[in-house]
Amino acid sequence: MILDGRHIASVIREELSQEIGRIVADGGRAPSLAVVIVGHNPASETYVRNKIRACEEVGIQAQKIAFDEDVTEDVLLQQIDILNQDPSIDGFLVQLPLPEHISEQKIAERIDYRKDVDGLCPENVGRTMLGMPSIMSATPKGIRELLKRYDIPTEGKRVVVIGRSNIVGKPMAMLLIQKNLLGNATVTLCHTKTPNLKEVCLEADIIIVAVGQPCTLTEDMVRTGCVVVDVGINRVNDQSDKGYRLCGDADFEKLKDKCSYISPVPGGVGPMTIASLLQNTLQAYKFRITKD
Repeated sequence: MILDGRHIASVIREELSQEIGRIVADGGRAPSLAVVIVGHNPASETYVRNKIRACEEVGIQAQKIAFDEDVTEDVLLQQIDILNQDPSIDGFLVQLPLPEHISEQKIAERIDYRKDVDGLCPENVGRTMLGMPSIMSATPKGIRELLKRYDIPTEGKRVVVIGRSNIVGKPMAMLLIQKNLLGNATVTLCHTKTPNLKEVCLEADIIIVAVGQPCTLTEDMVRTGCVVVDVGINRVNDQSDKGYRLCGDADFEKLKDKCSYISPVPGGVGPMTIASLLQNTLQAYKFRITKD
C-alpha cells in the first residue's frame, strides 16, 4: 500500500485551517511565520514558495525575508535577533542550505527555541532527546505522523534508519525510542560506515532511508511485508521533456509490491514535512499566547 503523504498532508491542513479559523472567529489573531532565504538557489526558492503558499491556505500569516548570496554572517545573525524579539512573529526558519561562508550551526544556535519551527536548534534537539516538551524536527515529525495516520505501529518493532543527518536521521531515531505509543521501537541507526547494511535491513520491520542517493535501498535488502519510508529526493537524467525525473533513495518500482507500505517520491514525505512546519507554527503561536 502507498503511504500517500499528499492526502494525509491535505487532511492536516484542513484540520489546521479549521482550528485557526476558530481562533480568528473568537477574536484572536492569526499565527505568523517568517521564512529567511539567502541567495537564489532554485530548489530553495521553490521550497520557500511552497511553504508560504501552504501557510496562506491554512490562515497563517507568512512573510519572506530574502538576502543576497554575499550577505555576511553577522548581518544574518542580526536578522535572527530581530525575529527573536519581534512580538508579531510567532515562529521563523532559515532555509537551508546556506552559503559556505555562513555557519549553519551558528545560525541554529542563535534561534530562540520557542520560535524554532524547524526544530533544529540545540535546545529543541536536546529537549526532544530527553522526552521534554519541544518543537520537533519537521521531517521526522511528519514521518511519525504518516505512520500514525496509517495505523502502522512502532512499539516493539525493529526499525532501521539509514542516514545520520541532523535534520532527519538522528532526530528520527530519537523520536522512535521515546517511551510512548508513537515510539518504543528498537532502532538501528545506519550510515556510510555501517558494514553488512543488507543484513541489518533484512531484520527490519520498518526502514526509513534518508541518504540522498538513488536506489540505496534495493529489493534484496528488504524482506516481504516490510514498511519503507523514503525521505530522499534525487534528480535522475532521463529522456523526458524535462530531461530528468525525481526519485527517492529506494528502488520504488521493485519494492512497491514487496512492501506492506511504501512512500512514493514525490508525494510521500515531502508534503508531510510542510504539514509539520504548519503544525509547529501553530504550536509556537499557542506557546506565545499562553505566555502573554
